Amino acid sequence: MWNNFYSYGRSHFSYCPETKQIFSSVMRIQTDRGHTVCDTGIYKIIRHPAYFGMIVTAIGIPLILGSLWGFIPSIISIVLTLIRTSIEDKTLLNELNGYREYSHKTRYKLFPYIW
Repeated sequence: MWNNFYSYGRSHFSYCPETKQIFSSVMRIQTDRGHTVCDTGIYKIIRHPAYFGMIVTAIGIPLILGSLWGFIPSIISIVLTLIRTSIEDKTLLNELNGYREYSHKTRYKLFPYIW
């Protein structure tokens, strides 16, 4: 059962680079590569679906291992992901053309109907 939780998170994370033309682990506006707002697919529902997938995966790992100790690095990872999401969202709002309008249409950063 917990394997499904992990698999869902990983597949969600893996789906994002296929949908988005520009996908990078480094946060920067890639004007040299024609960086634009992606508002199709899962990006219509949440603005940072890859981070959502990372969080679901981080929760799934200690559940699969059956280890309460495994939640310590998972919680740290989740907190850092939430911080990065906020920083990235602010950067995109200020620097990427069209992102402010997109953020009004797609209200949720990570969790539909929550945040």
